[in-house]
Amino acid sequence: MFKFDELCELIRIVGSTEVAMVEIEHAGGRLRIDGKAPAPVVSHPAPVALAPAAVTIEAAPVAGGPQAAAPTTAEATGADDDLHYVVSPIVGTFYRAPNPDADPYAKVGDDVDSGKTLCIIEAMKLMNEIESDQSGTIVKVFPENAQPVEFGERLFAIRQP
Repeated sequence: MFKFDELCELIRIVGSTEVAMVEIEHAGGRLRIDGKAPAPVVSHPAPVALAPAAVTIEAAPVAGGPQAAAPTTAEATGADDDLHYVVSPIVGTFYRAPNPDADPYAKVGDDVDSGKTLCIIEAMKLMNEIESDQSGTIVKVFPENAQPVEFGERLFAIRQP
């Protein structure tokens, strides 16, 4: 992992330049510094506020490339205990359909099986199909079409049967 003084130096450098974002993978962790974030945040192991850039450190191993399955979470509360969330595995632009004239891959009310393509996320001119890792019914689509999405951001809520 990175030492605190190394993190501070990286944050200072990114914050003082026109760089939008820097992402570094090192020793099984991922460090992302967003130079244009409105509010600085550092997470793991303890929150520490630093200016002017936002930082997130994740100790989880890095996924195997842009075609990897989307990480998911079942963080639901209250009456939504049967909801499953498909989250973005990468930073990019969310598209509901393969082209502007086509029908969306999935919409609210659709029954989906595990492995069905739900959307595309464009990252660095590569189109990455995001598949459902859970069978169920789509109850919510979070991002708008052509909206930028972040790593870990919720894309779809699926009600499990």
